[in-house]
Amino acid sequence: SRIQRFSRTLDSSHNRNHLALIDVKGFDPKDVSVNVKDGKVTVLAEHREERNTSVSKTCNYRKFMKEFNLPPGVSEDEVTYCL
Repeated sequence: SRIQRFSRTLDSSHNRNHLALIDVKGFDPKDVSVNVKDGKVTVLAEHREERNTSVSKTCNYRKFMKEFNLPPGVSEDEVTYCL
């Protein structure tokens, strides 16, 4: 499964500084934000798409949010991320 693959990726990493690997497939990088505050990391991805035709209007909205606590001893200033 996807979760098992992520776990194997993290377990096999030579860099033991990884905290999390989050799958935001289907979202553009501009749709994703990461916030570190009060000892928590919040990953938010939102996408809204509207299409108008002469007959109808269609709206597609997707949202994903994952929040987790920083481990003890990790400073908020040390947290980095990449997409």
